Amino acid sequence: MKKIIFALLALTFCLGGTPCLAQRPKAKNVVKIIDKVNRHWQETHPKHGRAFWDNAAYHTGNMEAFFLTGNRDYYNYSEAWAKHNEWKGAKSDDKSKWKYSYGESDEYVLFGDYQICFQTYVDLYNVEPADYKVARAREVMEYQMSTDKNDYWWWADGLYMVMPVMTKMYKLTNNPLYLEKLHEYWEYANSIMYDAEEGLYYRDGKYVYPKHKSLNGKKDFWARGDGWVLAALAKVLKDLPETDRYRQEYIDRFQTMAKAVAACQQPKGYWTRSMLDPEHAPGPETSGTAFFTYGLLWGMNNGLLDKATYEPVVMKAWKYLSTVALQPDGSVGYVQPIGEKAIPGQVVDAKSTSNFGVGAFLLAACEMVRYLM
Repeated sequence: MKKIIFALLALTFCLGGTPCLAQRPKAKNVVKIIDKVNRHWQETHPKHGRAFWDNAAYHTGNMEAFFLTGNRDYYNYSEAWAKHNEWKGAKSDDKSKWKYSYGESDEYVLFGDYQICFQTYVDLYNVEPADYKVARAREVMEYQMSTDKNDYWWWADGLYMVMPVMTKMYKLTNNPLYLEKLHEYWEYANSIMYDAEEGLYYRDGKYVYPKHKSLNGKKDFWARGDGWVLAALAKVLKDLPETDRYRQEYIDRFQTMAKAVAACQQPKGYWTRSMLDPEHAPGPETSGTAFFTYGLLWGMNNGLLDKATYEPVVMKAWKYLSTVALQPDGSVGYVQPIGEKAIPGQVVDAKSTSNFGVGAFLLAACEMVRYLM
């Protein structure tokens, strides 16, 4: 009789919203998933692409997988990509022509989408130091910091692209200007994209409510855009000194965003592309979901988010990521293609995959292993 009572109590506990141990994945199984996903990507993409944001976002996840597992194949893959790109982003050497509006040619050296690669170059340097690996990163970022401009981060994605570069470069150089400019640029981004009432970021100034509305007249927060920001804050806090005078601001924003993100998770564990209007572009989306999962797990792993509150959220998200997004061959599906907003009628299905989506998945999976260990 006692055994039956205890079993019923355990079942009630699980149904009450907090995952019981049986619902948690095993760390070793998540590691197997990491290997399956990453091997599939690398084997099906043997040729290395440019150092633009989409490829570079994958490599942030790949390096995280290397740090977790020690698998040298992962390191070698990112190193080969860095060599392919000459340890640079955009390659212009004429500073008078450097730009930071949107552009994909070699003059857009100051555009964040061509600076995210520096995250991986610094990671590679930290494993095997050699000055040439970070020489271009120092040249570009220190030139940028020497200008009187502060509006470099004018879109939400840019926060993930470059905020972690600033903290990584600070750790590398001990130059305090990196942390001062990080905060200065972040304040500008907040002034044009942050909605204090909702605790979320618009993708950029074009989407601020009420100038722009979702299909049903609501505020339109793009999941991948807010995913970039939550993940950026996690990465910044990971490297930011405990003594930094702005640290508590970043923590407060991280915790505010986490609460807002968790509140609009869908019952099946994913987030829809328009976070507050699921009908705008219904159905699962993996990149935003994975970045949110990574950020929330990192927050729990580092004592900034309450486990009792957020564990049910990440376990539902992981169930989606590992049983719906993950395909039998190791590909990662339901990734919205490159874009900047939730698009009504856009098809996102099991075959929809991308480099940045795989990178986000790897980040989430690595942080899940750390949570389970």
